[in-house]
Amino acid sequence: MARKLRVLVVDDQIEVLEMLKIILTAAGFEVIPALDGPSGLRSAYQHHPDAILLDVMMPGMDGFEVCRRMRDLTEVPIIFVTAKANIEDIVAGFAAGADDYLVKPFHQAELLTRLTAALRRSAEHNQENGPVIFPSPSVMLDCDRHELEIGGRKVYLTPNEFKILRLLMRHAGRVLSADAILSQVWGPEYIGEPDLVKQYIYRLRQKIEPDPDEPRYIRTVRGEEYYFEPG
Repeated sequence: MARKLRVLVVDDQIEVLEMLKIILTAAGFEVIPALDGPSGLRSAYQHHPDAILLDVMMPGMDGFEVCRRMRDLTEVPIIFVTAKANIEDIVAGFAAGADDYLVKPFHQAELLTRLTAALRRSAEHNQENGPVIFPSPSVMLDCDRHELEIGGRKVYLTPNEFKILRLLMRHAGRVLSADAILSQVWGPEYIGEPDLVKQYIYRLRQKIEPDPDEPRYIRTVRGEEYYFEPG
């Protein structure tokens, strides 16, 4: 018997949490409730949900910040469900890493349709990418488990580290600019922030290179371009 898809719902209003729980449970989902950003982040880490519904207006840590932090933990669909309907808020939501933005009040059919569509797109994306990448005999990236095996050892990767390494490995030997990496990993709105890529390349080298100061796998070209050397 297949397990139910798990949806994390983060909202500081108990009545909204209860309403969403009723709608989602009736549709066959398992619901994980969280009343604020920090508890939502803990639940995302502990329970590995298949999708996340997230409010914007919450005390302490707002939904935009929660979404940005969740993107370091998971690649699953994130949908904002909020009363904030200004175009500036919608743009900020997508810039933070959300997959969709739904304004309250909403019809439950619309919520379920958008959630189902986001889950379908996520599943199709995972299937298209393929489960395993072998850029060289000593390197294997398991895309299902997000595990890297390199030189006989396993390396833990954060979601964004995994995305960058997967991108470089899929184009092994091909030089990619910082803007190309930013566009495909974070989104086109991040183009022009090469220091963000540089920071993650540094972290990846610390984890996978035998000598990070003399990188064997992740090479730099002209300062802000990178490629994966298969060996």
